[in-house]
Amino acid sequence: MRYRLIAATALVFVAVFIGGCHSVKALVPPNLRPPEDSSTSLDQAKAKLQQATPCCTTFADFSFQNTLPWQPKKFVLGPGSMVANLNGERSYFLAFALPRETQFPYRIAFKSELNGRWLRASYLFAPTAVVLDDAFQPINTQDVGLCEHMGWTDESTGAFGSIEVTDKRARYLVLYSSAKQQAGSTYWEQSPAAFSAEAPVKMAAAGTFKVPHGPDGTVWLGMMDKTYKDAVDNAICAKPAPGNGVLSTLRNVIPLPGASGSGNDSKTDTSNGTDKNSNPPSDAGSSSKS
Repeated sequence: MRYRLIAATALVFVAVFIGGCHSVKALVPPNLRPPEDSSTSLDQAKAKLQQATPCCTTFADFSFQNTLPWQPKKFVLGPGSMVANLNGERSYFLAFALPRETQFPYRIAFKSELNGRWLRASYLFAPTAVVLDDAFQPINTQDVGLCEHMGWTDESTGAFGSIEVTDKRARYLVLYSSAKQQAGSTYWEQSPAAFSAEAPVKMAAAGTFKVPHGPDGTVWLGMMDKTYKDAVDNAICAKPAPGNGVLSTLRNVIPLPGASGSGNDSKTDTSNGTDKNSNPPSDAGSSSKS
């Protein structure tokens, strides 16, 4: 009797499961599902920032207990992070004391990671860097330009930027995102492994677009090291100007044999061993008879 009850329960479960499957179109794996709406996630992030309570309204209110890392270090900015209200602009922020033991000038590296599961549904935290003196007065304020670099490792992949510190009065660094930065975007080249927007299961072989900036995300910053220097120096900041192609460029740089042009007038005719510009031999056998 006990086994009949178990069997009956199992049959009921299977029947309910099969019946429920008819109401579901298909079970789609996560990597084949359509990308979420990027505008929705970005709007939600902006709304959360506006709901947060600012802690600081001037640079003197910030805490500078942490020293700028000697190499880029990962920081996550978002709900739960400190929020500043600077000139009516809200932003998550980071504050650091600058190293005193380094030589001027020196570079500070930045990298923002894509915030989102899908490339076309992602956004970036675009940093604004403020260098302060010992009285917490701004020496330099700069919206850091971001450029894409796809490296062989996660460390060398992302949106990179840098600033140079040249003023010996520099004592502190504040990183936040200005209203201009949050309203901007970063040029991005679509990789062959990215899904197209038309069909999630269709691979897009090429393409370019702009990744919007947002109020939160993952950012790396610290003193410039070799890995970040190579990424910054080789990053793609904008769509390259159209050219005539590699073959055309090579033809202009390296003239091909037999190509017409002013440079061919002085070439030697190798078929008979004579120079085209030289006079024919003056031996008796070569003169024409009357």
